[in-house]
Amino acid sequence: MKRYPYLFILLILASFHTFSQGKLPPTPADTGSKLVDWIYSDKFRSERKDSLTEVQTMVGKVHLKQANTQFYCDSAIYNKQSKIVEAFGNVHINDADSIHTYSQYLLYHVDSRVAYLRNKVHLTDKKISLYTDSLRYDANQKIGDYYNGGRVVNGNTVLTSKEGTYYGELKDVYFKKNVVLVDPQYNLKTDSLLYNTTSELATFITKTFIEDSAKRNITTSEGYYDLKNKKAEFGLRPIIEDKKARTRTIANSVVTDDKTGITKLSGNAVHIDSAQGVSVLANYIESRREDGSFFATQSPLMIIKQDKDSIYVAADTLFSGRLGVQHFHRDSSAGSEDTLKGITVVSQAPAPGPGNDSANRYFKAFHHVRIFSDSMQAVCDSLYYTGVDSVFRLFTDPVVWSGENQITGDTIYMYTKNKQPHRVYVFENALAVNKIGKDLYNQLKGNRITAYFVEGNIDYMRAKGNAESIYYVQDEDSAFVGVNKVAGDIIDLRFKHKELDRVVVISEPSGTMIPFKEATEQDRFLRSFKWREARRPKTKYELFGN
Repeated sequence: MKRYPYLFILLILASFHTFSQGKLPPTPADTGSKLVDWIYSDKFRSERKDSLTEVQTMVGKVHLKQANTQFYCDSAIYNKQSKIVEAFGNVHINDADSIHTYSQYLLYHVDSRVAYLRNKVHLTDKKISLYTDSLRYDANQKIGDYYNGGRVVNGNTVLTSKEGTYYGELKDVYFKKNVVLVDPQYNLKTDSLLYNTTSELATFITKTFIEDSAKRNITTSEGYYDLKNKKAEFGLRPIIEDKKARTRTIANSVVTDDKTGITKLSGNAVHIDSAQGVSVLANYIESRREDGSFFATQSPLMIIKQDKDSIYVAADTLFSGRLGVQHFHRDSSAGSEDTLKGITVVSQAPAPGPGNDSANRYFKAFHHVRIFSDSMQAVCDSLYYTGVDSVFRLFTDPVVWSGENQITGDTIYMYTKNKQPHRVYVFENALAVNKIGKDLYNQLKGNRITAYFVEGNIDYMRAKGNAESIYYVQDEDSAFVGVNKVAGDIIDLRFKHKELDRVVVISEPSGTMIPFKEATEQDRFLRSFKWREARRPKTKYELFGN
């Protein structure tokens, strides 16, 4: 009888050895897909706490399996009653060899297949890595949640947030609260973000702040960024600010491509250049980062801001670039003057220096160009303007109006000073008309005309080369008494209080005085005379289009 205790101990040890090479003893509740198989552990012990509770303890290189999910750890406890596995030390969950999760602690519900992991948690699907200190992982749905801060790394892209949900089947991560994305091309801050780890598409679903590769600040509430292809789209009237260039851009939607450097603005787009004092409005604007150029179509309007009398320019198309960057060529036939042929601009303006490239910006307008300010209006088919010299160069059938004065010619340069008319220079077939009454016009014609303004009003005008003039003579009571026709190589008109005060003919003068009542229609008008008031913009609002 004294040998029985030793025999009992030998039987227990043999039993322990047998279990260490097999599976957890099944019970009726453990059968089926929810069964946890014990593959291996250095040590195993099964202990019945009471009639209902049985606890199995495994120590050393523990390996468990449930369906396609493998569990590894340093030690584990399995409560067969509650169907809960607790694992400790170097925990590793291999879910169908597609998602791997690591931690130092695991609480696993066998029935629901929901795992709670803590301490140095790391989840990876072989493409991205998720790091957090606490994670809930549903092995059935392959969904992981964290609530106390996490970080996802995908190549060079790092996303952090306070809360997040990982969807293993969809390869989506939904980030919530204090979301930060850091990428070589973009830095982003928002409160909610959806990110696909396969397509590397970040979708914005709430107000989002972005710094792009050009160091521009973007504020948007809708859109996406394709980190793989370096493209982005923003909606709900995003705002783009470039503090260095002092520009601000707003539109219904914005599409950018970091590879090409092209940004497209659609729907009520507004581009404000504070350094230049210029704003551009259009339904479509496209800009290029490489050369700093942009063009605007679909009812574009440029506003040159000034204190009292802003200048408005409308056309079918507006284009802008930086001097010294755009494609210029010199036309030797143009001499020292600038010329515009088709869409080519020639300029002698200096290349921009450091920090002033915005001030050295030029603008071109094409087709149906209309200009309005309170002191001057104009129309033409194409225009070139730069802030360096503040000169509007008008090409193809240009007309300029100031008060009751009209100037036409083949090409017109309007020089502005403090953004007010200062001088007008007319090339070839120049004609200046001053309306003084119903169907009554003082006229000046020449190869070229130069007009000077004081406070927005004509002060002095000179015609040179085959100059001719018709002007009306009045008596002391302002009654018209005659029509004076003069000619010469140079004719000067001098104005006083906005009215013609004096006519001076220089070099080979000739002329005749016709009594007012005897003057015929031919006597009253120079050849090619035309009063073109119908083309004149009446208000700035008609330039805004639809």
